[in-house]
Amino acid sequence: MEVLLDVRGLRTQFHTKAGVVRAVDGVSWNVRKGETVALVGESGCGKSVSALSVMRLVSAPAGRIVEGEVFFKGRNLLALPEEEMRKVRGREIGMIFQEPMTRAQAQTRAVEMLSLVGITDGARRLRQFPHQFSGGMRQRIMIAMALACDPALILADEPTTALDVTIQAQILELMKSLSRRLGVAILMITHNLGVVARYADRVNVMYAGKIVERATARETYANPRHPYTLGLLRSVPRLDEPRRAKLQPIPGQPPDLSRLPAGCSFAPRCAYVVDRCRAEVPPLDEISAEHLSACWLAKDLPTLTPAEVTGR
Repeated sequence: MEVLLDVRGLRTQFHTKAGVVRAVDGVSWNVRKGETVALVGESGCGKSVSALSVMRLVSAPAGRIVEGEVFFKGRNLLALPEEEMRKVRGREIGMIFQEPMTRAQAQTRAVEMLSLVGITDGARRLRQFPHQFSGGMRQRIMIAMALACDPALILADEPTTALDVTIQAQILELMKSLSRRLGVAILMITHNLGVVARYADRVNVMYAGKIVERATARETYANPRHPYTLGLLRSVPRLDEPRRAKLQPIPGQPPDLSRLPAGCSFAPRCAYVVDRCRAEVPPLDEISAEHLSACWLAKDLPTLTPAEVTGR
C-alpha cells in the first residue's frame, strides 16, 4: 500500500524556564493511503504535539521543530513556504480536535457535508450556534469540516474524549465508514485502547516523546512486546471480571520531559527492569516484519493470557 504521510526523525521541543522539554524525541512513523493509524499513550507523551508538528502548528516562540522530515505526497512539509503550507492545511490534510465549540456555493457545500455526516435539515442548522448542538452533533460537524475540501488524510486528536460511550461509538463508526467510502486515511490520536482495538489498522505506542512499540492492531493486543504496552492493556477494565475487581495500574508517574532519566525512560516504572535498562536507551528494533519494540527484553517478556486478550 502506498505511503501517504512519512514522518522521519521528528524532534519538537519547548523552551521553558524549567529547561528544554523534549515533547517529540526523534520519532518516525507513517500512514498509508486509506488506512487508520493510531498514536496511543498517556497524556503528555507527545501524541498531540506530533500531529501539530505535522501541520506546523506548534506554538512559537517557545515551541519549535528542531529536526526531522515530514513527507506528504512526496513533499517535505517542513521545508514548504508558509503560503504553500496554508494550502495543505484543510485542503489536503484535515484535522478534528477534541471538544469542538466551534455564500451561495459555500452554503450548498456545507449542507451537503452535514448530510454526509448524518445531520438533517442542514439549511436551518447552518444558522444555529454551537451551544444549540449536542456534543455528538458538534463532533459530526467537525468531521464534516475536516472532509469539506476532500482531504487525503485526517488527523483526529482525541475525537471522542468529551462524549458518552454510546455517542463515542457512533462517531467512531461514522469516521470509519466515511474513511472506507471516501478512501481517506486517518491518524487517530487517543489514550483509549478500546478505540484502537476496533478502529485502527496499525498502532504506534508513545511514551516520553518516543515510539516504544509499533505493530498491527491485532498484534498489539495479542502479543505486546513492551512493558508499557503490557501495562496499558492490563489497566483496561475487562468485561469478564467482577464489577468490584481492581484494575492493575501502571505504578509511578510519566517522567518530566525536561529531565529525562538515563537509559530507558520507562525504567523507573517497569516491573521487568534490569541494569542495562537504566544505562542504555533501547532502539526501536524489529520483532517481526510489522512489529517493532524499544525494549532490551522484548523477546523475553510474558505474553497476555488468552483470557486477558479475549476479555476486552
